[in-house]
Amino acid sequence: MAQLASRTVCVIGSGTDPHTALAGPVGRLLARLEVNLLTGGGAGVMEAVSQAFVEAEPVRGITIGILPCGSDGAASLPPGYPNRFVQLPIRTHLPDRGEQGELPTSRNHINVLTADAIVALPGGHGTASELRLAQTYQKPVIRFTGDIVALEAALLRCLGSSEPAQEHQQQ
Repeated sequence: MAQLASRTVCVIGSGTDPHTALAGPVGRLLARLEVNLLTGGGAGVMEAVSQAFVEAEPVRGITIGILPCGSDGAASLPPGYPNRFVQLPIRTHLPDRGEQGELPTSRNHINVLTADAIVALPGGHGTASELRLAQTYQKPVIRFTGDIVALEAALLRCLGSSEPAQEHQQQ
C-alpha cells in the first residue's frame, strides 16, 4: 500500500474530457516519481490521471482530491465526486468552480496553494482560473503537451531533484 509522500503535484485539466493520451503518461510518471497526486477529485482529466497513478502502484504517494460541496451545502457533494481513484478525499464547504474558480469560495485556491508544482493539461474555465491562481501565488506550472521526458526534467527541477526517477521492481 502506498504511503503519503513529502511532495505533492497538482494536475489540472478538463472536468469532462479525460484526455487519456496525456493524462495516462502523467499519472504513471508521477507514481514513478513517488509524489502525491492532487486533483479536484472529479471526472475528466482528474479521474484519468488518478487512475493511471493508482494502477502504477506507487511505493510512495497517494491520490488526493479536494472536493467542492454540492449546491445544497457542505453536507453534500456534486454528482461524480469523488472519482473512484481518489484515495484521500478532502471535503470542503467551497461550492465554486469553473468560471467562478478564482472566487474566495472556490477550492481552486487550496489545490494551487497545496502543490509544490502544477501540471496543466487541456481544460476549460476551471483550468484557466487555476493557471491564473498559480501565477498569483507564484507556483511553478508545466503545460504538458505530450513530451514525457521534458515533463520529467521540468518536474525534477521544480521539485529540487536532478536525479531521474528510478523504476521500482515488484517483489
